[in-house]
Amino acid sequence: MKFLVPLGLAVLLIVAWQSQGWAGVALVGGGVAMWGLLHITRMMTVLKRAAHQPVGWVGSAVMLNARLRPGVNLLHVLALTRALGERLSVEGAEPEVFRWTDNGGSSVQAEFAQGKLVRWTLNRPAETDATPTQQPPADTAPL
Repeated sequence: MKFLVPLGLAVLLIVAWQSQGWAGVALVGGGVAMWGLLHITRMMTVLKRAAHQPVGWVGSAVMLNARLRPGVNLLHVLALTRALGERLSVEGAEPEVFRWTDNGGSSVQAEFAQGKLVRWTLNRPAETDATPTQQPPADTAPL
């Protein structure tokens, strides 16, 4: 699959050469360069936002869980969380596992295979009710 993009660019350049000569090649080359610059600009913007947040933090783990879809790349998840994930897997190991935690203790653990999101789980802290509510006895009537 990785050979399709360079092959498509080569075909596009050949068609541009045959139809317009050097002007066509320059036009296609300019378009490809613009696409590359837009991609790099988006990547740098996402990473700049992530650099200003604590590692592994997300505003709401529940909202992140609702917005995740299988097959999205790591850059897309970084754009959603606006933070780098806390690495749980060994450096360079496949699949890569990252975790994002919110202030309430809920966390999302995401697994990426070859840079694409494969599966994720939402972990919520156990509900601990420090102040149990007491019900008035049923036989007492309010005054």
